[in-house]
Amino acid sequence: MRGRLLLLGTLALALALALIGADGGSTDLATDSAVLGDDGVDNDWLKRRVLNMAHQGGQFVAPSNTLYAYHTAIEHGADVLELDVHATEDGELVLLHDTTVQRTTDGPKPGQPASGRVDEMTLEQIKQLDAAYWFVPDRSACHDCDANGDGKEYVFRGFATGARPIPEELRDFEPNDFTVPTLREVLEQFPKTPLNIEIKRTAPDTQPYEAKLAALLQEFDRDDRDGDVIVVSFFDAAIKLFKAAAPEVDTAPGMGETTAFVMSSQGEQPGVPYPHHVALQVPIDFQINLEGQPITIRVVTEDFVADAHANGLAVHVWTINDRATMEWLIDIGVDGIMTDDPPLLEEVIGEKDVEYLWPAQASR
Repeated sequence: MRGRLLLLGTLALALALALIGADGGSTDLATDSAVLGDDGVDNDWLKRRVLNMAHQGGQFVAPSNTLYAYHTAIEHGADVLELDVHATEDGELVLLHDTTVQRTTDGPKPGQPASGRVDEMTLEQIKQLDAAYWFVPDRSACHDCDANGDGKEYVFRGFATGARPIPEELRDFEPNDFTVPTLREVLEQFPKTPLNIEIKRTAPDTQPYEAKLAALLQEFDRDDRDGDVIVVSFFDAAIKLFKAAAPEVDTAPGMGETTAFVMSSQGEQPGVPYPHHVALQVPIDFQINLEGQPITIRVVTEDFVADAHANGLAVHVWTINDRATMEWLIDIGVDGIMTDDPPLLEEVIGEKDVEYLWPAQASR
């Protein structure tokens, strides 16, 4: 019975994730290689391990997706900055994890769209927000952490708006470093830092912005194949649209193609090649509920990693915040780990002696 449930759960997972992909468009494996730039080049991401990938800039250490967080992550040893990209109502690309601003900022403010949706707000409105408003160290954004009612837990609150002066120990930073940043600001301030850019939404849920993202990367010369930028999305259609606009930029597949790989890697099956992508970005487990039965589908195993590598794909795992799991993932050969706690991961990588130095780092 348990085996049958697991099989049904796996099939249900495949269907559910394929539908997620379908929400953003086709998940056809036979994607046009001319559009996707399939040139059979070597995958440099397989040579880069183990990467310390700062999820949202390391949201346990600094306010999610802020310039302050990105600078702090680099200081703590992060190799790659993970960024979440949305487009504003006036078409500017900004960095925020959620579809709305309520969880991490003090918005929406009076006169702003009550929905708080990023795509209903202008850049000017977004820039009025305090992106550190709810941040509590080791907790990320926390709305119920003000135990004493004095707001002291919110250590960076007010820096963005000028309500509180930035202290002397943070004199290298300015109010804008605690607001919602634009992608342009990150590209200007981190010209040589590897970036993992996630397209958070696409048509029909919002006005698509894949072409804008491609154009901005091209403007900053960050569009080289096998370079230091990887673009990802849950939506297969978003990746396909982006590839059409920037075929030379490295990508990971959306959830539809990723699910197909997971299914094709079960047991003795070898997985399927995706020469138009460079990595699989996955959680260790998928959790689903089938007929009232909680089912856990294990994705990341030593066999999965071996199959991905045999098919020319690096493996990046999200989001890992405990030492034991970090150590296990390194031991089974993953190439990158996304974490909210870059200092901890840097410590583990150092102990395992598996630190990767980008050429720009090694030459310092």
